[in-house]
Amino acid sequence: MITAMENLKEMVDVNKIVGDAVETPDGHVIIPVSKVTFGFMAGGTEFDSNAGSGEAAAGSDSFPFGGGSGGGVSVQPVAFLVAGPGEVRLLTVDRNAALERLVDLAPQVVQYIQELMRPAQEKKGTH
Repeated sequence: MITAMENLKEMVDVNKIVGDAVETPDGHVIIPVSKVTFGFMAGGTEFDSNAGSGEAAAGSDSFPFGGGSGGGVSVQPVAFLVAGPGEVRLLTVDRNAALERLVDLAPQVVQYIQELMRPAQEKKGTH
């Protein structure tokens, strides 16, 4: 069990959760964020040696032992942290996050619409 736990510990480190930063040519830094889950199980049993034949039944008080263990690790991307000149954004990978994305973009959309409306209002004011 100790060996299995040490191997799982080596597989799961902080670099699996928050990945290495990647810098793009335009000055943005992209950092992947992942969800890491792992599981471990172990089990065993002792068999009654008096029921069968063999050396264990011939006077030994110890029982034969049978057991096993297993484990697994899952790494799933969750989001990307994008840092650029004057802004930091979290881009989620979840397909169900469209509504959250729209809420995040709402201030930018309002500002864009205001900028589109501004030249039309300035033209009306000059005539």
